[in-house]
Amino acid sequence: MNNEIENLVDTYESGQMTRRQLVAKLGMMMGFVSGVGQLWASESDKAEPENIGSTFEAVEINHIALRVTNITRSRDFYTKHLGLKVARQSSNSCFLNCGNNFVALFRGQEAGLDHYCYAVEDYDVNKAEQKLRAEGLDSVRRQGNRIYFNDPDGLTVQLAAKNHLP
Repeated sequence: MNNEIENLVDTYESGQMTRRQLVAKLGMMMGFVSGVGQLWASESDKAEPENIGSTFEAVEINHIALRVTNITRSRDFYTKHLGLKVARQSSNSCFLNCGNNFVALFRGQEAGLDHYCYAVEDYDVNKAEQKLRAEGLDSVRRQGNRIYFNDPDGLTVQLAAKNHLP
Protein backbone atom coordinates (compact mmCIF):
# COMPACT_ATOMS: atom_id res chain seq x y z
CA MET A 1 0.00 0.00 0.00
CA ASN A 2 2.94 2.31 0.64
CA ASN A 3 3.85 2.01 -3.05
CA GLU A 4 0.28 2.79 -4.08
CA ILE A 5 0.27 5.95 -1.97
CA GLU A 6 3.65 6.98 -3.36
CA ASN A 7 2.34 6.40 -6.90
CA LEU A 8 -0.72 8.56 -6.17
CA VAL A 9 1.47 11.36 -4.81
CA ASP A 10 3.81 11.09 -7.81
CA THR A 11 0.83 11.28 -10.16
CA TYR A 12 -0.45 14.35 -8.30
CA GLU A 13 2.96 16.04 -8.25
CA SER A 14 3.38 15.46 -12.01
CA GLY A 15 0.11 17.30 -12.64
CA GLN A 16 -1.78 14.24 -13.89
CA MET A 17 -4.21 14.36 -10.96
CA THR A 18 -5.90 17.20 -9.09
CA ARG A 19 -5.59 17.62 -5.34
CA ARG A 20 -9.29 16.76 -5.07
CA GLN A 21 -8.68 13.47 -6.90
CA LEU A 22 -5.70 12.71 -4.66
CA VAL A 23 -7.69 13.30 -1.47
CA ALA A 24 -10.62 11.26 -2.76
CA LYS A 25 -8.37 8.33 -3.65
CA LEU A 26 -6.54 8.49 -0.30
CA GLY A 27 -9.88 8.56 1.51
CA MET A 28 -11.09 5.55 -0.43
CA MET A 29 -7.87 3.70 0.37
CA MET A 30 -8.21 4.40 4.09
CA GLY A 31 -11.85 3.27 4.03
CA PHE A 32 -10.82 0.14 2.19
CA VAL A 33 -8.08 -0.60 4.72
CA SER A 34 -10.41 -0.15 7.67
CA GLY A 35 -13.42 -1.91 6.16
CA VAL A 36 -12.13 -4.87 4.22
CA GLY A 37 -8.54 -5.41 5.30
CA GLN A 38 -9.33 -8.88 6.58
CA LEU A 39 -10.46 -9.96 3.11
CA TRP A 40 -6.79 -9.92 2.09
CA ALA A 41 -6.02 -12.86 4.33
CA SER A 42 -4.24 -15.66 2.55
CA GLU A 43 -5.39 -19.27 2.71
CA SER A 44 -2.74 -19.96 5.35
CA ASP A 45 -4.11 -17.09 7.45
CA LYS A 46 -7.57 -18.66 7.26
CA ALA A 47 -6.19 -21.73 9.04
CA GLU A 48 -5.92 -19.55 12.14
CA PRO A 49 -8.94 -19.50 14.48
CA GLU A 50 -11.36 -16.84 13.21
CA ASN A 51 -12.51 -15.84 16.67
CA ILE A 52 -9.20 -14.70 18.14
CA GLY A 53 -9.42 -11.55 20.24
CA SER A 54 -8.18 -8.32 18.74
CA THR A 55 -5.89 -5.97 20.61
CA PHE A 56 -8.34 -3.06 20.19
CA GLU A 57 -11.83 -2.50 18.78
CA ALA A 58 -11.63 0.34 16.25
CA VAL A 59 -15.04 2.01 15.95
CA GLU A 60 -14.32 4.68 13.36
CA ILE A 61 -11.61 6.58 11.53
CA ASN A 62 -10.91 9.49 13.88
CA HIS A 63 -8.81 11.55 11.50
CA ILE A 64 -6.43 11.59 8.59
CA ALA A 65 -3.30 13.74 8.82
CA LEU A 66 -1.76 15.04 5.60
CA ARG A 67 1.56 16.72 4.99
CA VAL A 68 1.03 19.71 2.71
CA THR A 69 3.47 22.23 1.29
CA ASN A 70 1.24 25.27 1.87
CA ILE A 71 -1.13 25.34 4.85
CA THR A 72 -3.20 28.32 3.63
CA ARG A 73 -3.65 26.96 0.11
CA SER A 74 -4.70 23.52 1.41
CA ARG A 75 -6.99 24.99 4.07
CA ASP A 76 -8.73 27.11 1.43
CA PHE A 77 -9.10 24.10 -0.86
CA TYR A 78 -10.74 21.89 1.78
CA THR A 79 -13.02 24.60 3.14
CA LYS A 80 -14.15 25.68 -0.35
CA HIS A 81 -14.56 22.31 -2.04
CA LEU A 82 -15.51 20.01 0.85
CA GLY A 83 -17.08 22.44 3.30
CA LEU A 84 -14.70 21.52 6.12
CA LYS A 85 -14.60 24.03 8.97
CA VAL A 86 -11.42 25.33 10.59
CA ALA A 87 -11.21 24.19 14.22
CA ARG A 88 -7.79 25.72 14.86
CA GLN A 89 -4.76 26.80 12.90
CA SER A 90 -1.15 27.79 13.38
CA SER A 91 1.64 28.56 10.94
CA ASN A 92 2.56 24.85 10.77
CA SER A 93 -0.81 23.11 11.06
CA CYS A 94 -4.53 23.38 10.48
CA PHE A 95 -7.26 21.17 11.90
CA LEU A 96 -10.47 20.95 9.87
CA ASN A 97 -13.66 19.46 11.31
CA CYS A 98 -15.46 16.90 9.18
CA GLY A 99 -18.57 15.77 11.08
CA ASN A 100 -17.39 13.93 14.19
CA ASN A 101 -13.94 13.48 12.61
CA PHE A 102 -11.27 15.79 11.29
CA VAL A 103 -8.52 16.27 8.74
CA ALA A 104 -5.19 17.54 10.04
CA LEU A 105 -2.87 19.46 7.73
CA PHE A 106 0.80 19.66 8.69
CA ARG A 107 3.38 21.71 6.82
CA GLY A 108 5.98 19.52 5.16
CA GLN A 109 8.63 19.66 2.47
CA GLU A 110 6.65 17.14 0.39
CA ALA A 111 2.93 16.38 0.25
CA GLY A 112 1.76 12.99 1.46
CA LEU A 113 0.04 10.97 4.14
CA ASP A 114 1.45 11.74 7.61
CA HIS A 115 -0.71 9.25 9.55
CA TYR A 116 -4.26 8.10 10.07
CA CYS A 117 -6.02 7.56 13.37
CA TYR A 118 -8.58 5.04 14.57
CA ALA A 119 -10.95 5.82 17.42
CA VAL A 120 -11.12 2.95 19.92
CA GLU A 121 -13.45 2.30 22.82
CA ASP A 122 -12.13 2.98 26.32
CA TYR A 123 -8.88 4.51 25.07
CA ASP A 124 -6.16 4.88 27.70
CA VAL A 125 -2.68 5.74 26.43
CA ASN A 126 -0.89 3.73 29.14
CA LYS A 127 -2.95 0.59 28.52
CA ALA A 128 -2.66 1.06 24.75
CA GLU A 129 1.12 1.24 24.93
CA GLN A 130 1.27 -1.85 27.15
CA LYS A 131 -1.04 -3.85 24.86
CA LEU A 132 0.85 -2.94 21.69
CA ARG A 133 4.22 -3.78 23.23
CA ALA A 134 2.82 -7.06 24.62
CA GLU A 135 1.78 -7.92 21.05
CA GLY A 136 5.42 -7.54 20.01
CA LEU A 137 5.14 -4.29 18.05
CA ASP A 138 8.52 -2.60 18.19
CA SER A 139 7.45 0.57 16.37
CA VAL A 140 5.32 1.92 19.25
CA ARG A 141 5.88 5.64 19.86
CA ARG A 142 4.20 7.71 22.51
CA GLN A 143 3.85 11.49 22.41
CA GLY A 144 1.96 12.80 25.40
CA ASN A 145 -1.50 11.23 25.32
CA ARG A 146 -1.01 9.98 21.77
CA ILE A 147 0.21 6.57 20.68
CA TYR A 148 1.59 5.75 17.22
CA PHE A 149 2.80 2.55 15.58
CA ASN A 150 3.53 1.29 12.08
CA ASP A 151 1.43 -1.13 10.08
CA PRO A 152 3.21 -3.91 8.15
CA ASP A 153 3.86 -1.55 5.22
CA GLY A 154 5.31 1.22 7.39
CA LEU A 155 2.22 3.48 7.40
CA THR A 156 1.81 5.33 10.68
CA VAL A 157 -1.31 4.45 12.68
CA GLN A 158 -2.51 6.45 15.69
CA LEU A 159 -5.09 5.51 18.30
CA ALA A 160 -7.43 7.97 20.05
CA ALA A 161 -10.59 8.07 22.11
CA LYS A 162 -13.93 8.01 20.30
CA ASN A 163 -15.23 11.46 19.29
CA HIS A 164 -11.88 13.12 19.92
CA LEU A 165 -11.97 16.39 17.95
CA PRO A 166 -8.97 18.70 17.73
